[in-house]
Amino acid sequence: MISLTLLGILGLLSLFVLLALRMPVGLSMLGVGFIGTIIANANKFMAVGMAEDQAWARGLKIAYSNLAGETFEAASNYNLLVIPMFVLMGNLAGVSGMSNDLFSAAYRWMGHLRGGLASATIAACAGFAALSGSSLASAVTMGRVALPEMKKYKYADSLATGSVAAGGTLGFLIPPSGGMIIYAVLTEQSIGRLFMAGVFPGIILTLLFIGAIYFTVIRNPEAGPRGTRFGRSERLSSLVRALPILAVVLATIGGMYTGFFTPVEASSVGAFLTFVVALARRSLDWQASKQVILETMNATATVFMIIIGAFVFIPFMSLTELPAQLVVILTSLPIGEIGILLIVVLIYMFLGMFLEAMAMLVLTIPVVIPIAVALEWDLIWFGIIVVIVLEMGMISPPVGINVFIVKSIAQDVPMATIFRGIWPFWFAMAAMIGLLILFPQIALFLPQAVVGG
Repeated sequence: MISLTLLGILGLLSLFVLLALRMPVGLSMLGVGFIGTIIANANKFMAVGMAEDQAWARGLKIAYSNLAGETFEAASNYNLLVIPMFVLMGNLAGVSGMSNDLFSAAYRWMGHLRGGLASATIAACAGFAALSGSSLASAVTMGRVALPEMKKYKYADSLATGSVAAGGTLGFLIPPSGGMIIYAVLTEQSIGRLFMAGVFPGIILTLLFIGAIYFTVIRNPEAGPRGTRFGRSERLSSLVRALPILAVVLATIGGMYTGFFTPVEASSVGAFLTFVVALARRSLDWQASKQVILETMNATATVFMIIIGAFVFIPFMSLTELPAQLVVILTSLPIGEIGILLIVVLIYMFLGMFLEAMAMLVLTIPVVIPIAVALEWDLIWFGIIVVIVLEMGMISPPVGINVFIVKSIAQDVPMATIFRGIWPFWFAMAAMIGLLILFPQIALFLPQAVVGG
């Protein structure tokens, strides 16, 4: 016999060990959740006098039933169709050269300013995020386009790589964000409302990033020299080339916000329109089509495996009653709601130093959401805060995934230099969290105005 609280703690520790051994997140959660469910139920049956062998057999039967039921529920969830559709949309945008057009337009309008190329990179990342919903895709795509240009104009390696790594994180916040989709599914919130809540924070964070670049070049003008000043005709022609991207984003996201499309319909429309643009540009030969399909299937299968693992792990955590006990402990502390929120944020920041963002999201949801519910926090608002803290983890040493992505592109730049370049952007994210705590309506205004409530 083992106490349920101790079982919950051991389950979490086992999960961290498996992740440290590089086990896939989804399989780790599924394995720990499955075995933990067997043990928890067997203990409950033995506690009421059932024979040990019968208790273990009953626990195993319940665990198998839970595994089958949760797997089917995750795989048949209609709302999760947005994942393959938005992933496909991002992959098609990358293959069709839309990312190059985005950077080209931003470069021609902002490149002549001091630090303008880095600012153009941030703006292009924000635009591409609205197509792909992926931080990794944004960092990889924009890194390949922007880093050679910044090297050409002798930008400081720290500013160049830092702006790409930080700009890529916008894919986790600006709709259609893959992180928001998983948060919405696990917390049973509206995907559409979460997407709406991410718009103003995404715009403000983009501006804060550009402000961080301006602050950097004010302190060190050599870090971001001015680029070429383009004429009005070149600027306008770059906007014309970027029009298909703007049209797809406006049709997809705008249609969803006006209520013309549901999120699932919007994702399908966006993927179809991006496919049409790719066909019109004749960028979809056999090899490119094969690459797009395989990358979409691979990313979708990975995300679904994580969701299935989370669906098995979360009921196990509920059985152990560990989240409920944490709620009691935290709410009894004499530090107020803001103090508790800061503790949660600091824990996320600490975990972000060691865990990948998606893993951290699915691991922490069963623990932190009961706290948020007990304190009557708006889960849409709280979700935006969680997503931004996860973004901070993407560039935090020593495991910032976006930093390693940029390193793979800029192989001649030392890791220490890249990490040195991310700090202005990291503090910009911290400022964004502060703004959301002080002014929750930044996130809540749009969903309340459009949907109500």
